[in-house]
Amino acid sequence: MFSDQNLYHYSLLSLFLIGPPTFIACQFLTAPYGKHRRSGWGPTISPPLAWFLMESPTLWLTLILFPFGKNHNNPLSLILISPYLFHYTNRTIIYPLKLYFNSKGRSPASGFPVSIAFLAFVFNLLNAYVQARWVSHYADYDSDVWFWVRFTGGMVVFAGGMAVNVWADKVLVGLKSEGNGYKIPRSGLFEYVSCPNYLGEIVEWLGWALMTGSWAGFGFFLYTFANLVPRARFNHEWYMQKFGEDYPRKRKAVIPFLY
Repeated sequence: MFSDQNLYHYSLLSLFLIGPPTFIACQFLTAPYGKHRRSGWGPTISPPLAWFLMESPTLWLTLILFPFGKNHNNPLSLILISPYLFHYTNRTIIYPLKLYFNSKGRSPASGFPVSIAFLAFVFNLLNAYVQARWVSHYADYDSDVWFWVRFTGGMVVFAGGMAVNVWADKVLVGLKSEGNGYKIPRSGLFEYVSCPNYLGEIVEWLGWALMTGSWAGFGFFLYTFANLVPRARFNHEWYMQKFGEDYPRKRKAVIPFLY
């Protein structure tokens, strides 16, 4: 008989299994949006709408599933899910609004392929189910004597990563609002890596893995790494090709001083 526990285990296994092929595929092909937009990927929609729709399961599915978990009234589960929801409130609602208002009064932004948005939507369905069910149902808070130590340490890492992620997005959106095409981002971590926004997000989900102390959190961290590190390399190479000798040669792609 197929139970929720079986569904959860197969979903968690899927989260780990899709990481390696994603990492390999992304070494040769990067998603065609933003700097890498190109034709041949079917119909497109506006980037703000795409970000809102494809990230939305992280909010609505989490909020639907949470009340059905055995831990839904446990204060620890509510505390633990809060950083996750905080991140995705920014990514699903605030970030698309910034993109929308930034594009007003300028030529329309290049379209975001529906096919890519759909793939991201499916991943977020899977991941939101795994994270929400673990926090709300499968985590054992009663016997977790290390909860506060793990949560506090992980929260420091998560908060630092989110601060970098939000700051870097603000810089990039600000450069777009100036018009006249792409420019070289400067200041802060942009002096060390081309994609501090990706670095921040990777660090965020490392913090989440530490906070949860779970295979669910670790699987999400690994997938984030597998997806964003190759894209950061493509972004770095794009910057160097576009700006040539004007682009700082000491910058790495996503990990300061290393890669």
